[in-house]
Amino acid sequence: MKANSPQVKFITITAENEQQRIDNFLRTELKGVPKSLIYRILRKGEIRVNKKRVKPEYKLVVGDEVRIPPVRVAERNDHPVSAKLDKVAGLEQVILYEDDDILVINKPSGIAVHGGSGLTFGVIEGLRALRPQARFLELVHRIDRETSGVLVVAKKRSALRALHEQLRLKQMQKDYLALVKGNWSSACKVIQAPLLKNTLQSGERVVRVHREGKPSETRFKVEERFQFATLLRASPITGRTHQIRVHTQHADHPIAYDDRYGDRNFDRLLADTGLNRLFLHALQLQFIHPRTEEKMTIVAPLDNTLQQCLTLLRQQKQ
Repeated sequence: MKANSPQVKFITITAENEQQRIDNFLRTELKGVPKSLIYRILRKGEIRVNKKRVKPEYKLVVGDEVRIPPVRVAERNDHPVSAKLDKVAGLEQVILYEDDDILVINKPSGIAVHGGSGLTFGVIEGLRALRPQARFLELVHRIDRETSGVLVVAKKRSALRALHEQLRLKQMQKDYLALVKGNWSSACKVIQAPLLKNTLQSGERVVRVHREGKPSETRFKVEERFQFATLLRASPITGRTHQIRVHTQHADHPIAYDDRYGDRNFDRLLADTGLNRLFLHALQLQFIHPRTEEKMTIVAPLDNTLQQCLTLLRQQKQ
């Protein structure tokens, strides 16, 4: 079905978008329109705020009237997400909590949080297809593609700002479960090792402990011991890329089925458990609700693959 011909739009700015840059505001309003085109119509003065030209860095204030000229937005049916309807529908099944301000899902392993780097589909694209009426849906934080568990999405800009402030002040408590190689020492409760990010020629990102890296801290607690593995609760204090994965590797206890930082011999010992994915799961997230200021604790159940692995490891102990 063809979209209606685009028409001039006038939008009055509310507190929700106060102090947002006009270029970022337009990228949200004109989803599917190339950034180059957005900046072109800004330069040509086709975007008007209170009937005046503005620069891309102009910050909106309450009451501003924004004029947006006719711009053809890519139709949803042309978007790569349309080929992933099964995954989109699946996201509805993993929603843990939703209200007018936030949406929390139990992200499956193997799905990136957003498209890019050769990926056409991510959680955020899927949720936008699932909630086409939502004017605003943005990731509050990220977890690795291979990692499962709690992921929070803001449905309002005010919620995004409030939750980002909690992240900045380290007021969010994140707890992960990780199955690691060997017998983790109960005395090892904290790892503080600076992490440096490297991009290989292939474009793959690899992180390593390096004195010139960014300060990084993860706290650990032993949850359960098995014959040749330990189940850990890992709580990152900082939020570096691949932080838990690299810190456990640094301690010589890599996470099971980690294709970048793992140990193939350890993985082979787990072959009979049916495990076929990284055993790292964002189990729990504690934060303050951005509007009600209620303390929230969201728990994401383990998927069947991880549950089965633990069940079989427990049977081996008996």
